[in-house]
Amino acid sequence: MKVLASGASLFHWIHPDDFRDWVRIHKSREPGEKLMTEHEAVSCFVEDGDYVAYDFSSLTRGPQALVREIIRQHKRNLWICAEFTLHETTLLVGAGCADRIDVGFLGYGNYIGRAVVEGRVQVFEWTNGALAFRMLAGARGVPFMPTRSLLGTDTFLRSGAKVVEDPFTGDSVCLVPALNPDVFLVHVHQADVYGNARIFGTNLFALEGAMAAKKVIVSAEEIIDSLEFRKDPAKTTIPHFLVSAVVHLPFGAYPGGVPGRYELDLEHIQRLNAIETEEHVQGYLEPFVYNVRDHAEFMQQEVGSNRLADVTRRALIKEGYQ
Repeated sequence: MKVLASGASLFHWIHPDDFRDWVRIHKSREPGEKLMTEHEAVSCFVEDGDYVAYDFSSLTRGPQALVREIIRQHKRNLWICAEFTLHETTLLVGAGCADRIDVGFLGYGNYIGRAVVEGRVQVFEWTNGALAFRMLAGARGVPFMPTRSLLGTDTFLRSGAKVVEDPFTGDSVCLVPALNPDVFLVHVHQADVYGNARIFGTNLFALEGAMAAKKVIVSAEEIIDSLEFRKDPAKTTIPHFLVSAVVHLPFGAYPGGVPGRYELDLEHIQRLNAIETEEHVQGYLEPFVYNVRDHAEFMQQEVGSNRLADVTRRALIKEGYQ
């Protein structure tokens, strides 16, 4: 193909054959119990310098408890990929864990903007669709995916994409490089001890992300019997052989919500929205991340049963149960 233009950005890319070889060596289709604590999962499967991706973010079904554990363990030099990111990248950058971000949408960006200007983090622009296409290419084992959505935009100029001459029509078409993360984090409604997982409602690229990643950590609201997956296999979003670890984390998306389970805690989210300075971010991290041992202690000491009852009640009302 004739290359007509190239974006100027760095991008994470692994040769599809190298990824396939890694999966062949390190992953098995044989079922085995993978249930562990969040400390064990992050310690075993997240390394300094990893490329870490997740499908949903701060407000809906984001892997917030796993992100807090990554910060608690002081992981360093992470490259974060998020279609939608609000608060978790602020916390990861503020804690010194992340220094590069691939993003489709970055909201409440005052703190991140300052960090970019100060040279503490690099932000590489993509669109939501472009990142989804990159993950799809990684899942399918092809080196790139064609799209027309970036053509003629400034986003293309700041991405790692290329414009080529379509060999069939002669028209311009944009190619986005495949994405194969080192780690994929996903919070789900239900999972079993082997890693089979269910998501009810909308997801962005949960299955594709799990297929494309080397290591997959699933956090789940509920651990259910494996026979339930055999009874109704069509409800399985992610199969066990893609998963590295399963963590039972009720309210694991807090202060965001999980559809059908609980709503956002807007009061807590306002604390995150207010972060603009180093003092602000450290003032949040100290009580809510560093000074608690784990997610359970965070929920018990810093959130409390009354707030959990409130966000659960509001979800039931929204679903029409009360």
